[in-house]
Amino acid sequence: MSEMDSVNKIRELRDAFGSFMTGVTVVTTCKDDGTPLGFTANSFASVSLDPALLLVSIAKTSSNYHNFANASHFAINILAEEQKDVSNTFARPSDDRFANLAWTTSACQNPVIDQVSAWFDCTTYQIVDAGDHAILIGQVEGFASAGFAGLGYYRGGYFTPAKLSAEVISGPKVVISAIIGHENKILLEQTAEQKWTIPHLLVDKDGADKALDKIFAQYQPDASASFIYSVYENIENQQQYISFLCNTPIAHATKGQFIDLNDLEQLTFVDSALESMLMRYRKENHLKTYGVYYGNQTSGTVRQIVKEEV
Repeated sequence: MSEMDSVNKIRELRDAFGSFMTGVTVVTTCKDDGTPLGFTANSFASVSLDPALLLVSIAKTSSNYHNFANASHFAINILAEEQKDVSNTFARPSDDRFANLAWTTSACQNPVIDQVSAWFDCTTYQIVDAGDHAILIGQVEGFASAGFAGLGYYRGGYFTPAKLSAEVISGPKVVISAIIGHENKILLEQTAEQKWTIPHLLVDKDGADKALDKIFAQYQPDASASFIYSVYENIENQQQYISFLCNTPIAHATKGQFIDLNDLEQLTFVDSALESMLMRYRKENHLKTYGVYYGNQTSGTVRQIVKEEV
């Protein structure tokens, strides 16, 4: 194989790896003198629940390599949808990547970035040599999840899963709804007819994203969307329904009320399509394996899109 063929194969391999959609993280640590360090990485994965372990890889050519390979601690900051600029800052050369960044120091003396989707504070468990990279395995000493939708990365570019609704809208009458969950509860609202529904709104000229923002403002301002959970058309009223799977770190609602998922059978819903979707959500929430429904109000298919292990 010629040198050019080898370069092309590496490029093709990188492109093939890039077909796997990931989240975006910033890995951080501090030098002995307290100087913060960090780099952007999408090579993050959970490893074990007992003990709690995770991993991320770093290139040996990275200017950060020796510091992280010899560090006794590091943190994983999972970036939220609005933090593309943070990702870019830590992916490019800079004299001080933390200069204009809000962050705090964790119990393990790692920089934890403000407003991230989640963070994990780790001590170094093991360093594994892996070709032109090293795998940093961390033992989780502390963590937190804010419930914000995460920033995605696919084929060399960012994507925001919560903002893809415009790509699936196909009809003039579109209803956006939000499945807003908190732990084992879901936000529901009772109608004048004593039936239950989820927060929803007819999309107007401002678009689907604005409709979702209005729902959050009215029902739970701290909620954020993770991804589209259901897309179907009601062939009777000719309306298209797009439901987002959402989370909130707050246990109370401005409007409506949180209902335990185990109590859903006791409720009467506005229609059978909503009831079926919420029963699916209860099952998938328990398994931490989610899918997207495509079809109409009576039949369709579910495509699995994410399996959470932690």
